[in-house]
Amino acid sequence: MDSEANNQRMLVLVRHGKSSWDLDVDDHERPLSARGRRDAEAIGRFLSERSLRPDLVYCSTATRTRQTWVPELMKLIRNAPAEINTLLVLGHAPGIPDLVEYVCVRTQSKDWKQLDNKFPTSGFALVDLPGPWKELGKARAELDSFVVARG
Repeated sequence: MDSEANNQRMLVLVRHGKSSWDLDVDDHERPLSARGRRDAEAIGRFLSERSLRPDLVYCSTATRTRQTWVPELMKLIRNAPAEINTLLVLGHAPGIPDLVEYVCVRTQSKDWKQLDNKFPTSGFALVDLPGPWKELGKARAELDSFVVARG
């Protein structure tokens, strides 16, 4: 059996922080607002407190990230190098929330209830994936936790 298949993977799916509308710039260039910057720092603190240090980060090229569709995200994640154990994907709604819905087994947990209510900016899901990245969507991934970071 492939030793890669026995490794537990952690997928961190983050919706970008609140964007600023103070500047007259293209959507792609819109920066984070003051709240968005504070919330981004809160995400960092949470990940640090859980000792989650991504081995790799995939991030949209937009200043505050732009909408990405689930199939594109799935392809990107499935092609992550086998030696990566913790992968962080920073993106936009509806791509990030839809990906959680698609790959995770639904339970009656408080995290699922909160996620069903809303996946706001600076929200992020920690997803446990048993086995290799190439099995994303085929393996039974589980929602470890859903957090809305506020700084």
